[in-house]
Amino acid sequence: MDVKRINDHVSVSGQIQPQDIATLKSLGFTTIVNNRPDGESPDQPASAEIEAAAKAAGLAYHAIPLGREGVSPDLVAQTKAALEGSEGPVFCFCRSGTRSTTLWALSQAGDRPAGEIIAEAAEAGYDMSHLAGYLGQG
Repeated sequence: MDVKRINDHVSVSGQIQPQDIATLKSLGFTTIVNNRPDGESPDQPASAEIEAAAKAAGLAYHAIPLGREGVSPDLVAQTKAALEGSEGPVFCFCRSGTRSTTLWALSQAGDRPAGEIIAEAAEAGYDMSHLAGYLGQG
């Protein structure tokens, strides 16, 4: 598990396993957001397995899968609500972390300068410059 910190509130990574939940809790995360649809890979654990492990550890869990249909306003709104509703640091994952970073970036549009959003994503290793037109000014 390669946790990439975007800022003090949000970190992302690629696919996790149910047994990773204990480590995430020990790192201080209070919320898990799953951005990967079930069934993308045969070795991928089901969302329900990760949800059960998260809830057993006392962590909030949100399934906000971003699949072939692409980004929608609803996915962005769900992401924003999960981030704003968290009582502490949020850990988001998908296959590589890119979809999680994309949804995080779009959920920040209008609230923060575009340049700041893009810079934070870049520090974590994700190029979100292609979203500049969607993120607003700055």
